[in-house]
Parts: sequence; structure tokens; C-alpha cells
Amino acid sequence: MTYEITLTALADPTRRAVFERLRGGPASVGEIAADLPVSRPAVSQHLKVLKDAGLVRDEADGARRLYELDPSGLAELRAWLDRFWDEALNAFKAEVEGPVQPKSGKRRR
Repeated sequence: MTYEITLTALADPTRRAVFERLRGGPASVGEIAADLPVSRPAVSQHLKVLKDAGLVRDEADGARRLYELDPSGLAELRAWLDRFWDEALNAFKAEVEGPVQPKSGKRRR
């Protein structure tokens, strides 16, 4: 998976709501739909996109399927974001540890 797929999957507000809902633990399509203003078929479609992006996995539980977050699903996105974080921290470190600029004796009015 690439971070672009993850970003695309999470770009939709309903999918983000489904993703957030699953933070509370595994749930069926019906349980997720009960918490959101969308139909069960719509939730199923959103779960398919999240599953295809590697963000969600499912498991059979009798006649129904339970969906849960896949902890490794955000790894590519996190690695991509970490590059920017590392650059920002390195720039901050260089600024803080750099030579001290003398203050001018002039006052602003």
C-alpha cells in the first residue's frame, strides 16, 4: 500500500467517521450504521474502501462479519509524514543550536 491510497481512503468524511468508530473496537456493519447517518449498504461500501487501503480488516463471527482497525494500516502514511516531521525538527534544532544573533541597541517605536 502507498500513503496516497491511505490519504484517498481517509479523504471522505464518512469513511473517517467509520474509521473513528472502529477505534472503540470491532463492530458489525449494522452496529457502525446505527452510529452514523448512513445506510448499511453505504457503510459496507466505505468499509470495502478502508479494507482495500489496508486500514481495516474483517473476521467472520457466525453469520456476520466484524470489522476492526488494522494497526499496520497507517504505517506508509506515518512514514511519509515522519519525513516532514524530521525535517521540521532538524530545522528547529539548527535554529536553536545555531549562533546567537546579537540584539541591536535600537528600540522600535
